[in-house]
Amino acid sequence: MNRQFSLAGLLRLRQTQQDAAASGLARANSRTASLRSRRATAREELAESAGAAGSSASLLAIAASRASAQSMLAELDALAASAEADAEQARAEYTEAKRRAVGLEKLENRHGAAFEASALRAEQGVLDEIASSAWHRSSAQPAPAARKAGS
Repeated sequence: MNRQFSLAGLLRLRQTQQDAAASGLARANSRTASLRSRRATAREELAESAGAAGSSASLLAIAASRASAQSMLAELDALAASAEADAEQARAEYTEAKRRAVGLEKLENRHGAAFEASALRAEQGVLDEIASSAWHRSSAQPAPAARKAGS
């Protein structure tokens, strides 16, 4: 049995793909978290800006400001939804890449175990042969008492 796993190159490729997918997932999760934070901050600032209108001009300015803030919040919501979709896509890609790599890793582990078992069997065969040869040599020699009687 060959010591080297025949699919080692493919396994490295799959692991590289898994690493790339994990990196993409981390970026997507970071972007999603950043957008959530920006959205929460914008909502807090909008809630805190309850100014009292002293004149009609300031009332119009407050209304325009709130409309602008609402528009910004809507854009942030759309970006957050897009980021969530991207994160879900990245999660699916990572899961698929991991699934492909895990299958090959299991094959590599089985190959390693089979190789070790084969090596142990071969070693045991050599040890058995050595022991058998030693036994045959010792049984072929006459006993020490028989040698003295013959001399």
